[in-house]
Amino acid sequence: MANLEERILIVDDEGAITRLLRQKLSRKGYGCEEANSAEQALARLRSNPTELVILDVMMPGKSGIDLLPEIKSGWPDTAVIMATAVAETSIAIESMKRGADDYIIKPFDLDEVALSVGRALEKRRLQLEIKEYQHHLEEKVGQQTAEIRKLFLGAIEALVFALEAKDKYTGGHSRRATEIALAIGSELGLSTDDMEDLRWGSLLHDVGKIAVDQLIQNKPGRLTHEEYAHIMIHAHIGAGIVKPVVNERVVEMIEHHHDHFDGSGLHQAIAGKDIPLGARILAVADAFDAMVSDRPYRSAMSLEEALAEIGRCTGTQFDPVVASAFIKTKETGKILVSTET
Repeated sequence: MANLEERILIVDDEGAITRLLRQKLSRKGYGCEEANSAEQALARLRSNPTELVILDVMMPGKSGIDLLPEIKSGWPDTAVIMATAVAETSIAIESMKRGADDYIIKPFDLDEVALSVGRALEKRRLQLEIKEYQHHLEEKVGQQTAEIRKLFLGAIEALVFALEAKDKYTGGHSRRATEIALAIGSELGLSTDDMEDLRWGSLLHDVGKIAVDQLIQNKPGRLTHEEYAHIMIHAHIGAGIVKPVVNERVVEMIEHHHDHFDGSGLHQAIAGKDIPLGARILAVADAFDAMVSDRPYRSAMSLEEALAEIGRCTGTQFDPVVASAFIKTKETGKILVSTET
């Protein structure tokens, strides 16, 4: 059941759509308002700010894409879900890079809409907690600051493990990926500080999956392009979640851990050694653990199959230097394959 204090503003120029969404979400316990234009939406927000806005991408006059940055600038704590037609999915994904939290596709599955709203509001609550902790960090100095930061990072880490625990396919993944990444980092001779960054980046790399639809993540068959793009938003969202409490190196590691070394990854802007080293290490560790673990669409690969796949993708998906260091850790027994949680 929804938090009774959480309110939703539904913005769409089609009255039938706003009424339909309002009826569904009101039954879930949310307080809902409607607006049929960008101007009316801004007026509603000025008089009564809300926790979440469902915003149509295409509207007469000012579009949802144009309104989105105004909402995020004026009401940064307001979550935004974009509503789009199927043909406009790429626009919706782009809007998420500009600050939207999720997107829903017309014609609506109302149950999916309710799930999306729940995810977006849960993410918003987490971000508000981060801001509160950040405020405390700024008030403290020295050892007190370090202790508070450590406690909060531990809280985010616990959130990641709780998310994984709900999914039999990913349980323990972040811990295992961290062990692999640190073994690679040690093989490459990383400094103590770089190893600590790598540890946090690896532990927290999947926190953005709080915004991913679990039905898509656990789909037993091949993903569509739109479904794959939806899952891949977790890297960008995760980087935003942890940014207030970690350094920029950890943020970039999480943001780019799915980038391909040759630049062929989805919506990828950098390639090769421009990709942070930590992200290149995490890319190998993340992929290897996924290969040797069961997934909804396939059984776990054998060690030999996974190593062959790493080799096949070296130079394209993976940095050759990092892949070589990974192979050495396997040969020396520094990494043991285990899918136990």
